[in-house]
Amino acid sequence: MRCFAWFVGYRAALVKFARWILPEPNGSSYNAATMTTSATISSPLIKKADLLAPIAQDMLTLNETIRTALHSDVPLVNQIADYLISAGGKRLRPAIHLLLARALGYQGAQQFTLAAVIEFIHSATLLHDDVVDESDLRRGRQTANAMFGNAASVLVGDFLYSRAFQMMTSIGQLRVMDILADTTNIIAEGEVLQLLNINDSSVTEARYLQVIHYKTARLFEASTQLAAVLQGCTAEEENACATYGRHLGAAFQLADDILDYAGDTETLGKNVGDDLREGKPTLPLIYVMAHGDEDEKAIARTAIENGGIDQHHPDFARILNTIQCNGALKYTQDLAEREAQLAKDALVFLPESMYKSALLALADYAVARDI
Repeated sequence: MRCFAWFVGYRAALVKFARWILPEPNGSSYNAATMTTSATISSPLIKKADLLAPIAQDMLTLNETIRTALHSDVPLVNQIADYLISAGGKRLRPAIHLLLARALGYQGAQQFTLAAVIEFIHSATLLHDDVVDESDLRRGRQTANAMFGNAASVLVGDFLYSRAFQMMTSIGQLRVMDILADTTNIIAEGEVLQLLNINDSSVTEARYLQVIHYKTARLFEASTQLAAVLQGCTAEEENACATYGRHLGAAFQLADDILDYAGDTETLGKNVGDDLREGKPTLPLIYVMAHGDEDEKAIARTAIENGGIDQHHPDFARILNTIQCNGALKYTQDLAEREAQLAKDALVFLPESMYKSALLALADYAVARDI
């Protein structure tokens, strides 16, 4: 466990450094723009609620938009939809859409419609994910499929997708529909790619990063790109906004990979070691396969190919120790930090504002959070 203690100390040192260079947020400005890659992790020191303070009222408007749009004449749809809403969640994808729209100077109301569309697409993927992964815990409570069954969860996920497409047509811009149609298609491809990777010990880092960019980063990318479309930005500015979202999404997913081995169930709101149990070759295990000694590679190969290893399995501690001791977590953390910096670099064109500051700080939060 000495290796794990070192990694925890490494992240704690970054937090301490961030506390020194980054003042407590006051809802108006942060110094995130001055932070550099090697030690830019602002961590749970900055809570998500603080980062989203500039759009607090916008988030309330979004919540009302979501509640209104989710109404259905079918009682079970309403029941599961209410269950999802009450679960809370980070709502980062719609939040970055709203933040970037404000940072670009957009003043219209269509941002709330698109933010709700983005959240519906994300929620639909979670419903389907939990069925495919046979997950029973998310955000600290039972998943919808555990509560209502697989069939109901899949069908309500389909409802969310279709309602999202109903809403996006109200925007009246073909460009918006093109982006979201491509996005949902690529997300579906990412889901299939991930399914193919399960129990496959030959998965390379490149193949795994493709899954991240398809399955996770693409919706982040669409969220930020659509803000630029609403504002009527130039092609260059639209590409920069998309780049921010793409790299931010990758950073978040890589941090999730770390937390699956270095987090705890109570804080995460989901079971630690789920990736191991499902036989998913995420980056820490892939790193062991590529850089470990023969014994370490054999341990990782067995974990990937057999799956079924959870916190109660006798091999769980041994596999966890291998991941924590051979540099896999630090390698993943370093890559996440690089992605976060690329996201920040993409926003150089934006004028200074509290919205830009929050977007920059979100990139740091992405790779140092504990949830």
